[in-house]
Amino acid sequence: MKSVSDADFEAEVLKSDKPVLVDFWAEWCAPCRMIAPVLEEIAKEHGDKISIVKLNVDENPQVPTKYGVLKIPTLNVYSGGEVVKQILGAKPKAAMLRELAEFI
Repeated sequence: MKSVSDADFEAEVLKSDKPVLVDFWAEWCAPCRMIAPVLEEIAKEHGDKISIVKLNVDENPQVPTKYGVLKIPTLNVYSGGEVVKQILGAKPKAAMLRELAEFI
């Protein structure tokens, strides 16, 4: 799963030609670590339809502040440069797939 930063967020996420799920996470966040393998699996299975990237909120404070990310893990789906869905907290794979059904 690719990492993005404040510097390349616009190019990698906002200007993407397909939906992008951004996992806002941090090293110290246990639920973030729990959801990472689920997101890896979804990226492998559905990467042709949706990109999945992660953004470390400790290293990149500008983007989370701009989008009002207050709790992690927060997963925002961006399409056409806009947030079209927000998923809060770690969820099992089946629940994540249901949340993302309209994009995959």
